[in-house]
Order: sequence, then C-alpha cells, then structure tokens
Amino acid sequence: MPENRIMLDVLKGEAVFPPPLWMMRQAGRYLPEYRETRRQAGSFLDLCYNPDLAVEVTLQPIERFGFDASILFSDILVVPHALGRDVRFEEGRGPLLTPITPAEIAALDGQTFHVNLEPVYETVRRLRTKLPGETTLIGFCGAPWTVATYMIAGHGTPDQAPARLFAYREPAAFLQLLKVLADHSAAYLIRQIEAGADVVQIFDSWSGVLDDASFELFCVEPVAEIVRQVRAVYPGVPIIGFPKGAGARYQSYREKTGVTGLGIDWTVPLTAARDLQRSGAVQGNLDPLRLVAGGRALSDGVEAILKSLGNGPLIFNLGHGITPETPIAHVEAMVRMVRSATR
Repeated sequence: MPENRIMLDVLKGEAVFPPPLWMMRQAGRYLPEYRETRRQAGSFLDLCYNPDLAVEVTLQPIERFGFDASILFSDILVVPHALGRDVRFEEGRGPLLTPITPAEIAALDGQTFHVNLEPVYETVRRLRTKLPGETTLIGFCGAPWTVATYMIAGHGTPDQAPARLFAYREPAAFLQLLKVLADHSAAYLIRQIEAGADVVQIFDSWSGVLDDASFELFCVEPVAEIVRQVRAVYPGVPIIGFPKGAGARYQSYREKTGVTGLGIDWTVPLTAARDLQRSGAVQGNLDPLRLVAGGRALSDGVEAILKSLGNGPLIFNLGHGITPETPIAHVEAMVRMVRSATR
C-alpha cells in the first residue's frame, strides 16, 4: 500500500497538517456532471448498481477537487434491498420502502445477498485501479439502527418515532432485525475491503433521537458487533463511525464500539472535539450551511476547526453531507483554505 495515503496516517493517530480532506456526499447533486450521469442512469438504484456509471460519479469530485479520499458511490439502503425488501427513490420524497412487519423480519433471507450486491463490489474493484495512488478509497454501510428506521417507517421521518415505537412494542423482533442487519452489514464491508477499500465508514445518521438505554442497545451494540466481525477478517483496516447527533455520548460510543476514527457532526463543540482527539482521529465538522453561505461564514468555520483540531489527528470534512444548493466555487474556496493553511 502506498505510504502517501495521508488519511491512513491520520487514522493511525498521526497529526498531519494541512489535514487530509474529503466531503460526505461529495459525489452528488451539487455537481452538474453528476446530474447528467444520474439522468442517463434512469433510477437512483440503477445508478448504484451500474459499475460504469457508479465509478464515473465516484471519480467526478476527485477529478474536480483532488480530495484526499474517495467514497464509493452507493446508498445505505442497498442492504435491505439486497435482503429482498422493496426500495425505491422518488424525486422530492427520498427513499420509499414497504414497512416491514415482525413476521417479515423473521423471514428475512440473505441467500442471494452478495449476488445482489456484486455490482457494488465490482465498482470498488474498478475504483481501486482508476483512483490516483495517493487517494484513500472508502467503503461504507449504514448502521443497523439507521437502516432499520427506514425499513420500519417506510420513509424518513423527523424523529424516527415509528421505529422507536416499534422497538418498544416489539422488542424481540426489533433486536432480531438489528442482528440481521449487523451480520449482513459486516459481511458487506468485508467484501468491500476484499475488493479494494482502504477504510470503511459506518453511518448512523439517526443516533441522535434515542435515549441513553436505546442508544446503547440500538446504536452501540450493533456497531460494536460489525466492528468485531470486520476486525476478525481484516484487523488492520481502519473503521470510522459516524453517530450523528450523539452529543455527550461520542466518547463512550468510540470506546464501546472500538471504531478507529470518529466522525463528528457540526454541533460538537470544538473543545469537546479536541478532547475526543486524545483517543484517536476525529473527522469533521464544518457546518454544511457555512459551505453554502461562503465568504466570512466559510472562512471563519474552516479557520476555527484548523486552529482547534489541526495539532491532532484530523480528517477535515463537513459535519454532515454537502447539500445540493452548495456553489461549486465555495467548495473550491474551502479546498484552497485547507490546503494552504499554515500553523
């Protein structure tokens, strides 16, 4: 493995300045070339499952901005789709699924899981050959709790009340769903690493809506199980956990799950982020709307993160995904600010 994939150095605990830089959702609707490729693909899932087009959109932000890492273009809901659940994406409405019942949870069958996901693995294999040698390739999955919320409600909701109610009313069925998702997500990440991913990230976008006991049971324990299974096969591959909205529970999440790097959202105070750095790399945490606004809002945000976190192991990123209305010029400005920064 080339020694100049600096994101891997940071994940080993090294402080690199200027820090490596990439953005969540960096291949997406803010790019005109993405919108054109998406139009060619037909549906969003067709794009995820077409290696030619998935490679193309994954490479678009690398070719445009030269980010230090490239993340596989896919979606967290390919896992339930590969388990036989119907998943579709409608413009303006997002993902739509048929809500799962307890009986259907018991009947989930992963027999063709890897066959269904083979186009994704092929995308990873092609990316590793096409990416610059110094670019880290990131694979990913959704955390079981976040994926389960969509499977139960059938769509995104503001506070995931349908999933929380289901978990309270049907605890055995819900824990079974989390177990199925943890086992298959771990197998999915292992296959991505086998295909060429250097790092994998677990996105828990809805961890912030849970109380303490539920956070432990629904977020921490399933992710810890994924980490355990991946490490049993690939002990040296870094794993980034991103429990968005975890607040005061970020440190215990890191300790109990065993993730290598910790993705932090934009609400995490930089003093708290600096404390988190003492036990390993942090990734984040610019407010995506500072990037939309540009100007002073952007430069102040970038400067504050670099000043507070630049002396420790930092992967510069947004505190959530880039939004479609973000001007490309603002992304270019952010890259310049980070790359030209001095201590």
